[in-house]
This record gives sequence, C-alpha cells and structure tokens, in this order.
Amino acid sequence: MIKLINVCKKFDHRWITKGVTLTIPPEKMTVIIGKSGEGKSVLLKQMIGLIKPTSGSILIDDIDITQLKEKELNAIFEKVGYVFQFAALLDSLTVFENVALPLIENGYPEKAALPIVKERLSLVNLKADILNKYPSELSGGMLKRVGLARTLIHNPKIILYDEPVTGLDPITARVVHELMDETQKRLKITSVVVSHNVESFKYADYVALLKDGTIKYFGDAHTIWEEMNPDIYNFIRGIE
Repeated sequence: MIKLINVCKKFDHRWITKGVTLTIPPEKMTVIIGKSGEGKSVLLKQMIGLIKPTSGSILIDDIDITQLKEKELNAIFEKVGYVFQFAALLDSLTVFENVALPLIENGYPEKAALPIVKERLSLVNLKADILNKYPSELSGGMLKRVGLARTLIHNPKIILYDEPVTGLDPITARVVHELMDETQKRLKITSVVVSHNVESFKYADYVALLKDGTIKYFGDAHTIWEEMNPDIYNFIRGIE
C-alpha cells in the first residue's frame, strides 16, 4: 500500500504540492488526473523517492521513504517499478541490453539474463525477434512496451506510470492502456498512473484529481461520470 500524508513540495518560491493526502488501494489501478502543470509527475516522483518532499510523509508498506537514506531506498526500488513518460530507453543499446540492464548491473551474465528478458517481453506481447533492434527501429507503442518489460524485470509489487500514452495515436494509446490493465490484473500489481487523458478512466479502479496542489476528489472510476463533485465534474467534461 502507498499512503501519502500531507505531502508538500516547494521549488524555489513556488509550491507544487500543498498538502497531498491520499491512500492508494493495493492490487488496483489508481489514476491521478489533473491539468498540465498541476504537478502530477512531481507527485509521482516523490512516491518513489526520486524527489524528496519539502514536508510530509510517504509510506510504502508502512515504511516512510522520506526518512530513508539512499542505500535504504534501494530496497524500495526493488518493490517499485517506474515507467517514464517517453520510455527512457537508451538509444545506443539494443532492446535486449535495455531490458537486461538492471540484471547486468547486478552481476547477471548475459546468458543468464536472456531467458528472463524473453519472458518479460512475452508478458508485454513482444516477441524475441526484436531483441537486437534499437529503440530508433521501434514504433511508439513498442517503445512503451519495452519500457514496461524493463520495469517488470524485478517483479515489482507497484508500478508507477508517468503519462503512459502521451504522444501516441488513439489506437496505440488504447493498446497500451489495455496492456497496463492486463498486466495489473494478471500480476496483481498496484498501479498508479498520472494522466490528463480521460480515456484512462475506462481501465482504472479509482480516480484521484490533483488540483491547486491538493487532492480535490478520490472515488470509484466506474461511477465517475455520475459524480457531482464540481471539480471532477468540470474536469472530465472539459469545463474551465
């Protein structure tokens, strides 16, 4: 479980989050929505310890990661996977090298890493014939899948997605959403997605709205269109 308690973040003289309190249900998909510039990605990076909050607590399995030292955070990184907005693959490495990188860095020989990489690629519906391809040879949707395969290398209990369908056409975006949904259900992973795309509601269990630095709404994604909370009502209908 992830629990945020009064999380605040300030850059220079600007407050990004101003007291975010939110409990993420385990083994479900929660989508955090909000307009561009609301600080969704900053909030997500705080959840994994990439950015330290100015104040407040972030608990993962009852451990406050804001109090951990860098070496102690490594144990948290084993539990939590992070899928970057643009896949963040290294252009100079092949698909195999990109996906195997976390294993190689931990001393795995390439021969031992190969079957693990193949298995993770199969989980995201990719075949082994792309192992020697470079990111520049892949479509946007395939890049997202390879990024997810790399995230799955350590069998994370939690996956954080940063704007996973940004820059994709509607058909490819749907495929990526379906893949995230399938991965979450099959592996019983706790998924947290930040997005401004209302299509993500179709695949979520819960929706949280970040606005003006705080959570203005949290509720069941399946009844979101019936919700009369003015903040969420206006957001999903594109009303300013």
